[in-house]
Amino acid sequence: MRKSNIPDSRIKNSENAKQSLQSERITMGKMKKDVLFPLAASKRTMPDGYLVDLQEIKEKIRLTRLRTVLYANADMIMLYWDIGSAILLKQEKQGWGSRVIDRLSSDISEAFPDMKGFSPRNLKYMRAFAAAWPDKQIVQETLAQLTWYQNLALLEKLKNRDIRLWYAHKTREYGWSHNILSMQIDLKLFEREGKLVNNFKQSLPPAQSDMAYQPVKYVHECCR
Repeated sequence: MRKSNIPDSRIKNSENAKQSLQSERITMGKMKKDVLFPLAASKRTMPDGYLVDLQEIKEKIRLTRLRTVLYANADMIMLYWDIGSAILLKQEKQGWGSRVIDRLSSDISEAFPDMKGFSPRNLKYMRAFAAAWPDKQIVQETLAQLTWYQNLALLEKLKNRDIRLWYAHKTREYGWSHNILSMQIDLKLFEREGKLVNNFKQSLPPAQSDMAYQPVKYVHECCR
């Protein structure tokens, strides 16, 4: 075997240089399974107007994420209304009671183990929700824009349908969270204002509103 003519000192210096370069690159980024992610350049070195452009992009992401969550929440509320309506119908025609609902809860949970919200208690809430709101259009246009917990607060704290709807519109208009809605009901806001208001804003709550930060939690954490 032919012996290399390169001096050992040069080989050693070359290896040290490689190690030093690798160490320097690692300190400038992140290492994950031998893949190097370079450290981002300083914001101070970015072109003029970069921070303004960044803010606009971030705002678009926030609004799109909010709309996505709200649409998912609306679909979930409509699903709960459909299930509640089906239970009501079966209750009338076939006499479904607690025993059947317990069995239904177990079977749905087994079929969809990754989904929450199908406990016997919540199925009974769905039934009460459908009974309280037989008009599907009202559910689609107003109540599906609220979280499930907000709808439960309306069911449990109020008996009059028109007053429930008034608070539902107010919640949409001002972007109230579940806690703020409950507080306003307890403080008898409707009685203080003294009359129903029929013209309400129909737009989504603003990104900075109290409600805007709630739906993600409510979509994934239904009553158990």
